[in-house]
Amino acid sequence: MATPVTARFGKFRVLLGSGSGPIVYAAPCGFTSKSLSLTKSLSEVSLPDCDEPDAPIVLGRDVESISASVSGEGVLAAAAVTTWLDAYESTESIPVKIEIEFSSGTVTWTGNMHVESLELGAEQGGRVTLNVSMQSDGALVRTDTL
Repeated sequence: MATPVTARFGKFRVLLGSGSGPIVYAAPCGFTSKSLSLTKSLSEVSLPDCDEPDAPIVLGRDVESISASVSGEGVLAAAAVTTWLDAYESTESIPVKIEIEFSSGTVTWTGNMHVESLELGAEQGGRVTLNVSMQSDGALVRTDTL
């Protein structure tokens, strides 16, 4: 049996870019879970069988739009507070890079996103936590070096 090539948690990076001059990307500290969701909005059209009018109609689907979102949660690290608050308060989308690094290469998505929501919380006896949701603003461009 061949073992699949996989990536560990630390090799899945969500990096935010600086907004001025050449973009410099850095991963804010604190995530204990993170995800990238790639979605399509589809329209449906009924396609009748022209040779067999009584046959069941099949559905054709066309892509109306594509979107990407990033979510993450974890602890609120002091070094990341300003980064997250500045990104949330910005009325402009921010540069974002998402990377998944395997031993065989890296898959990267680059584009702009808005910080849609930023939730800070805490419970008695615990640490301050952070939940982040980001939504794409335009296309994310994928590059592979696998």
